[in-house]
Amino acid sequence: MDLNELSVLSLWSAMAMYMLAFIAFALDLARRSADVTAAANQLAAAGAHHNASLSSSLETAEVGRASGRPVTTLTRTDTDAPQVQARQSPVLRVALALTVLGFLLHLTAVVTRGVAAGRVPWANMYEFGLTGTLLIIAVYLVVLLRIDLRFLGTFITGLVLVLLGIAAVDFYVEIVPLPPALQSAWLVIHVFVASAGTAFFALGFALAVLQLVQHRREVGGADLSGLKLKFLATLPTAERLENLAYRTNIVGFILWTFTLMAGAIWAERAWGRYWGWDTKEVWTFIIWVIYAGYIHARATRGWRGSRSAWLAIIGFVAVMFNFSVVNLFFKGLHAYSGL
Repeated sequence: MDLNELSVLSLWSAMAMYMLAFIAFALDLARRSADVTAAANQLAAAGAHHNASLSSSLETAEVGRASGRPVTTLTRTDTDAPQVQARQSPVLRVALALTVLGFLLHLTAVVTRGVAAGRVPWANMYEFGLTGTLLIIAVYLVVLLRIDLRFLGTFITGLVLVLLGIAAVDFYVEIVPLPPALQSAWLVIHVFVASAGTAFFALGFALAVLQLVQHRREVGGADLSGLKLKFLATLPTAERLENLAYRTNIVGFILWTFTLMAGAIWAERAWGRYWGWDTKEVWTFIIWVIYAGYIHARATRGWRGSRSAWLAIIGFVAVMFNFSVVNLFFKGLHAYSGL
């Protein structure tokens, strides 16, 4: 078995681990929903309907102490929708362990591909997909060291699985020599920073989608027993999710700004001009404008809530469009990226 074959085997093994992690994270969400149902049922049985018993002060109700189970705490927030502090579960630790194992196998796939090629492993769409998804998982795991975003595990592992599956099935190519335009140190800098920026945008996208769903729950003010996606009551408030998405997207925007600048410098070295209105260049700039507008509107125009979330979502859709549709169906100087 040569290194490229080892890379492919490691990739499929990583995807298997991500699939198991996805299932474990989904089981954790189901467990959260069960906790919310238990909280609602026990409060109802005690005659403590949340709208009647919870005052505007920081009043709490504890559920499950008599049964000896870990305590679930019900609190009231500034909205009409109550929040439930769910208990920890072993399945969540298993999910994280599987994610880390998948990341290590994924890293092995990327490194062995690079060693086999004798260059950095992000010179075509398959390799960019391989490296970009690795960075999404890496950013998620690093952020977990400071902020508890384990509730995003299902979304992140699911997104990475889809992107890796498309890359492995539709974009796979054998190792080939680099075109002259790619034989530059700027390949290392420009594409890696773009991949890192995409990883932060992916995390911001996940938070923005969840923010929209949570905002709808809070506006509706549904009681726990009538809540459809019951696990939402165990997640941070829409305002908290919005703040996390904003901070994450700012990091992505800084990296994307550097991507745009590095691309211009590389273009001057390779083609003798900084800007040529190539389709890829135009879409990279469009993405920059969308996220610049998102940051500016939220900071100075007071665009909060759903409007800021939609801007973040549109920005990430543009990133995916740039990576997929632009590479595959538009002609230009960046056509080699579809190899």
